[in-house]
Formats: sequence, structure tokens, C-alpha cells
Amino acid sequence: MPLPRSLAHPLDEAAFQTRAREHLDLLYGPRREEVLRRLLTRLSHHRGAMPTATTTGDAPLWSERDQWLITYGDSLLDGDTPPLAVLRDFLEARLPDGFSGVHVLPFFPWSSDDGFSVIHYREVDPALGDWCHLRRLAEHGDLIVDLVLNHVSRESLWFVDYLSGSLPGRDYFIEMDPASDLSAVVRPRSSPLLVPVPTRRGTRHLWATFSEDQIDLNFANPDVLLEFIGILLFYLAQGARVIRLDAIAFLWKVPGTPCIHLPETHEVVRLLRAVVDHMAPGTLLLTETNVPHRENLSYLGLHRLSGGGLERLSDGQEEGPAAPDEAHLVYQFPLPPLLLHTLTSGEAATLARWLESLPALPPGCSYVNFTASHDGIGVRPLEGWLPDHEVEALLELMHRFGGFVSMRTDSLGRDIPYEINITWFEAMKGTRRGADPWQVERFLCSQHLMLALQGIPALYVHSLTATLNDLEGVERSGRLRAINRRRWQRRELEELLDSRNTPTREVFLALTRRLAVRRREPCFHPDATQRVVPTPPALLVVERGPLPDGRRLLAIHNVTDRRQPLELDLLDGPGWIDLLEDVPWAREASLAPYRSLWLLAPG
Repeated sequence: MPLPRSLAHPLDEAAFQTRAREHLDLLYGPRREEVLRRLLTRLSHHRGAMPTATTTGDAPLWSERDQWLITYGDSLLDGDTPPLAVLRDFLEARLPDGFSGVHVLPFFPWSSDDGFSVIHYREVDPALGDWCHLRRLAEHGDLIVDLVLNHVSRESLWFVDYLSGSLPGRDYFIEMDPASDLSAVVRPRSSPLLVPVPTRRGTRHLWATFSEDQIDLNFANPDVLLEFIGILLFYLAQGARVIRLDAIAFLWKVPGTPCIHLPETHEVVRLLRAVVDHMAPGTLLLTETNVPHRENLSYLGLHRLSGGGLERLSDGQEEGPAAPDEAHLVYQFPLPPLLLHTLTSGEAATLARWLESLPALPPGCSYVNFTASHDGIGVRPLEGWLPDHEVEALLELMHRFGGFVSMRTDSLGRDIPYEINITWFEAMKGTRRGADPWQVERFLCSQHLMLALQGIPALYVHSLTATLNDLEGVERSGRLRAINRRRWQRRELEELLDSRNTPTREVFLALTRRLAVRRREPCFHPDATQRVVPTPPALLVVERGPLPDGRRLLAIHNVTDRRQPLELDLLDGPGWIDLLEDVPWAREASLAPYRSLWLLAPG
């Protein structure tokens, strides 16, 4: 008996205008009605282009079949064939049923940061293919697209307008006096916050959160917001079903505040949610906020903001709105670094404590679980979960395994660790005692654990292929993140997949089998409840369910390099099925190093 599923209900015209007016009032005050009229005009221009499949209001938001692949458009290359066509062909040949959706990382013309410095938002980089290739991907599953809305490339036409003093770009950016006190601003990088730019009006200093090539946009100007709503609707018309709001936490700037998670930023997210609920119900908004755990949850409406900071709801208050009006999904950013700590230290107690802290989510909200992505492994999400000496030990170990650490600047001007740059497979090379023979088993344990958790799992292509550190890419590009952004020649990858005794083949086959099992099991529905079962720290056991019919699943993991006794009262009695082998489970007294079990008790 499947779980009841949250349905996507369209937001009618009157309800939409009411919500939009509230959000615009908080954003633009006396200009509210003017901006609302312009917004309604823009929506009317796009209405006929919206995909009809998402407007019926009877489609489930997600199910146990949802599992996503994260990849660049050119992670696979094959001669002169457009890389997006190569990707689609590879998925059809090797993973016909493995993934319900594909997150194609920024595929637009770009100038830096491997796509996240966008030049043209409505174009596809011709080196990758064209919109037709993306629409074909969307025909076979959910297409996840980045809306890179915090900043734009300085090679964009908007920036050319700014330099010449022409509309519309003239007013799209944030000029600041370099003498301004911006010490309170939370920084994700160690580069200067203000970038000097020569213009016809003399040198101006512009806000640039991430790099001198990524110039922040001024959302206090409603023209910018309306432009991005048009871009969002264009992506939906091309077949996108999930919109990832890149770097959304830094969107709104108010000098004298941290300029992160400001109330206005949340209002923008709520307005975008109202737009997609009205124009294309069933569209999902996913916020990308690589920040500490409590801050991340605010984008699901589980916390409110006060004075530029987060304030926990007091006891007795409702955790979130009955009908959530912000993001549908947030990434579980603490999961990768906590899982890395778990498998390199051999203790799961910290990870278990974090999992136990996760709140019950309101209907229509969930998590995206991952271990690796195109970026590094964030260090900030460890705040409050690991003491400094444990974090330092983890960073030192990753250095030993060939990785790097990127830095950011704190409020005192100090450089502090921001993220670890390493492939996830190389991060699993050993424990604190050093490299060992358990790399593949440890790596697979990490993936099995992630796949079992409540939410939607997302696998980075380089986890699927057990990719090694691309040190040549780092040297060639000068960017630490290039270590985890290799471009495979398809023939080379195919040879590794078809050859015996390669880690790539072993990992790929193991994960594809596990994905096939997972997508058929109702206990893995993102809304199925999750409970951490108390165990010794060498084990992590998660129960999913029970479902309404009593069906439940135990995901059991040995997180150490030693055999561990398996003594759980829950396992007493007959009836458990080994889901991976599809046979009755023969009770085992112990669990081999890094072994995982999925045990099912049918209802």
C-alpha cells in the first residue's frame, strides 16, 4: 500500500495575485502595484508556452522512483557529437531506468566557474549542443536546471550596458563606496567583496560575492526580478521540471547586515514559488545554500528570520506553515562532511545525532541527499556538529589523500576553511590510519547509506564512475574545484566499464543494481518516516517506515574496517527479507567491514 502523496495544486488567479501582492509589498513597498501589473503582463506572455502536463494539478510531487543524476553537459565526450547528445545516448544505453531525472549543470555560454558565470541565460553553449538536446532529455525524465540569479558574467550584455550607461543593464548592479563598512557581510570566498570597474562615469566599485568575473545583480531593482521571472518561465517552457536556485542565500544586500538569508531573500523565493504554483504546478524549487544546518532549513519555512539572523520558533509554535510557500526541497549539506567523518573515523554517533535532529517536514517539503557534487565538500555545515580538532583532522587526512582545501574570509578578515576539494572516491581511500584495501567497500557503504535516507537521492556522475582526482585539470585550469570535474572520453569510460576488475566497473554495476532495487521499494518514498535505531557507534541503522500497511525497512551499515557484531532486538523473529538478494534473510551474527543490509519486513 503506497503512501498518500502530496499533489500539485494550481494556484488560481485570485490567490496568486493576493500572494504576489503581499511579497511585492515587502520587497518594493509603494511600487507594489506597478510591479504587480508588470508581472501579470509578463506571465500572460508566457502562459501559452507552459507545458500542459504540469498544469493538471493531479501529478504527485515525488515518489520512491525519484533518484537524480548530477552532471555537466560535457562530462562525456565523443568526437564531434554534441556532448548533450552523448549524455542522452549514454543514459539510454547504460542507465535506461536508473534515474528519474538529470541535473545538467549550467549549459549556457559562460566565462568562468565552469558555467556559473553566465553570459547568455536563454542560450545553450554551442559547444554542448542546443535546446533540442535538452528537450530530448526532458522527454525521458525530470530535467533539473540552474537559475543562476545572484550574479552574472562581466561579459554579459547587461554588464556592457552598465559600462556604457545604457538601459537595462545600467541599473542592474550594486555600486558601493569602497570606504563603506561591510565587515558584517558573510563571505563564501576570500576574494575582495568590491571590484573596481572603469566606466564612462569613472571608476565604480561593484559588489561581487564570488569572484571579480561574477558581478552581483541588484534585486532591489524590480526590473531585475521581473527579468529573472521571465527566464524561469522560459526554462519551464523548454521542459525543465526542477529549478535549482543557485547561491540564493546571498541574493539581497543591505549594508550593515550579514547580507545572507535576509527577509527579502526569502520573499523572493516565496514569490518564485507562487509563480511556479500558478503557471506550472508540479514544478519544484530547490534552494542551494551551503550553510550550517539550521540556516539551510529556513528555506523550507522551518525557521523565521529576525533582525537579519535566524530565530528558532518558540515551544508550542507551529514548526512551519500548514501549506509551505517557500522551497519544496533543500540539499542536505551536512550529510557529505559528516559521512566523510563517519567513514574515516569509524564512529557513527555524530552522524546519528544529526539525523535524529532532523525535524518532521510539512507536506510538500523534502530533502535532496548527496555525497558528492560539482563543488567541494562543504566545511561550514559542520559548525555545531564537530569540534575544531575533528575538523582539522579531517582536512589533514584529505590532504594526505590528494585533496585541497578552499578558503573563505570571515568577519575578522581571516582566511578559514570553506570546502574540501577531492573526488568522493579518493576521499574514501582510507581512514585516519592511512590508505587501506577497503576503498571500494567504504565508498559503496557511503552510497548505500545516502540512498537509504529520507528524501530524494542525487548521484554525481563522478561517483557513479569512481573517478580519481583530476590533478592535471587543477594544474591546467588553476582552479581547485577542477579536481572533481573531469571530462571523460566516452571510449575510455566504456573500456573501463567493460573490463574486468576495474573499480569503475565494480562501482558502476553495484550502484546501478542498488538503484534498481531502491526505485521499486515504497519504504524509500521521500515522505516515508525515518528513525535512527540506537546502536553502538560502529553501526548506523536507519528504519524507514512503517507505511500505513505496516511495511518497514531497516538499512544497516557497518561504518568500520572491522567485522562488527549484529545484535539488534528488532531483528528477532522470522520474516525479514534481504531486499538486495530478494530472499528470506538468513540471520547473521556479524557484519563484514563496510557491509550494508537492506532488510524488509512486509506489512
